Amino acid sequence: MVLGLLRLLTGCQSPSQLVVVPATLPPATTVTTPPATVVTLPAVYVGSYDNNLYALDTTTGKSLWTFRADTSIQSSPVVAYGMVYIGSRDALLYAIDATTGTRRWVFRTGAPIYSSPTVADGRVFISSQDGKLYALDATTGGRLWVFDTSSGVYSQTYGIYSSPAVADGVVYVGGQDNNVYALDAATGALRWQFRTQQFVLSSPVVADGVVYVGSEDNTLYALNTNTGKPRWVFATGGPVDASPVVANGVVYVGSADTYLYALDVATGRPRWSFKTGGAIYAGAVVANGVVYLASRDHVLYTMDAATGSLRWQFKTKYDIYSTPVVTGGTVYVGSNDFSLYALNRTTGSLRWSFATGGAVVSSPVVAQKTAVAGNYPTISGAGK
Repeated sequence: MVLGLLRLLTGCQSPSQLVVVPATLPPATTVTTPPATVVTLPAVYVGSYDNNLYALDTTTGKSLWTFRADTSIQSSPVVAYGMVYIGSRDALLYAIDATTGTRRWVFRTGAPIYSSPTVADGRVFISSQDGKLYALDATTGGRLWVFDTSSGVYSQTYGIYSSPAVADGVVYVGGQDNNVYALDAATGALRWQFRTQQFVLSSPVVADGVVYVGSEDNTLYALNTNTGKPRWVFATGGPVDASPVVANGVVYVGSADTYLYALDVATGRPRWSFKTGGAIYAGAVVANGVVYLASRDHVLYTMDAATGSLRWQFKTKYDIYSTPVVTGGTVYVGSNDFSLYALNRTTGSLRWSFATGGAVVSSPVVAQKTAVAGNYPTISGAGK
């Protein structure tokens, strides 16, 4: 399992208190004006444990092109400026031409990348298991700044699994050192940090001046974007590794306790909850009054966003960690049974499936953003 594998790779545990300072910043660098490129392919992109990033025809599921990394891909892709950005266990962030599948540039970090990149204002933000958050020029791959979560003679490096969220010139990200960080997007300077009781794998989401993020301490936190102070906290019965999503005054988040919770954004009080048959690591998606949610019980569920009542469900052959993407008539979701599925959005019936050579924990993204419906967690590139 991806989280179990992560713990084996990183040796995650509750660390002692760390003193965290901003990284030494390079001289100010002007961001290259990104190309005004529009991707016209009817494509859905997804990574696999078989080392490949696939571009598939959205209508037929046939392969348009395949890009091969050196090791497995657990990161979720993001499409921007005519490129697909994705990380890999080989410690590399790749920028790939979205139309042809050829490599544009590559950036090396110091450890595997499980985080998904975030693109904003000509910059790519990416986290690594080397404990650093990088800001890169989206056009050239040049390093703009780096923030290091470890410092001091006795400090220990803890990785960053969380995907960064960007809002109003600030980058928010959770660390395996138990902290949530807010950094200046232009310089990487630390604005504030908030310490939870366990490591943070959940990717933050920002809405209306609040950062929502889960922790392994069984809690969802709602933090003030300016100060990092909690507005409210909500305790679940298990680790909150899933990434929350906010829509229409409600924050939706899954927990390893098998429940999806719908909470009032102002108070954190539950409106409803929905029980699945397994731990929830995938982020929920909300589109046109429907919640789409995958679980480790092998099932993709859809439910009424206002009441939590079940609409339909689709069962795969193994666990699902992938966050789905919703378009006008189709839902795409990956499964650890090595497949990407395209389902009828209304009925859940199978339109097509594509078999890869490994587990698909990567969240799919479609080429044309205008085709995407709904609200998304940060871990999925679909909503950016």
